[in-house]
Amino acid sequence: MKVSYLANVSGRVQGVYFRMSAQQQAIDHQLSGYAKNLDDGSVEVLMCGEEQQVKDMIEWLQHGSEESEVSNVDAKQVEWQSVPFFSIG
Repeated sequence: MKVSYLANVSGRVQGVYFRMSAQQQAIDHQLSGYAKNLDDGSVEVLMCGEEQQVKDMIEWLQHGSEESEVSNVDAKQVEWQSVPFFSIG
């Protein structure tokens, strides 16, 4: 079943290759969506694809890239969004 989840990831997640690493994880999990920096220092991640693949991606977000220090991940299911690829914003 295809699902879309929106996550807000906080901690030391900007300037540590978090978005680029998230993009590679999304590609590996065959997901579309985006990862973009927010003004408050967090990163917003939209993940669209097969439910298990999205759940695996959310699990990866809990620790993130090697250089990042994730303190919190708030992920919620949202209405399905058909996005052609995973972008970095």
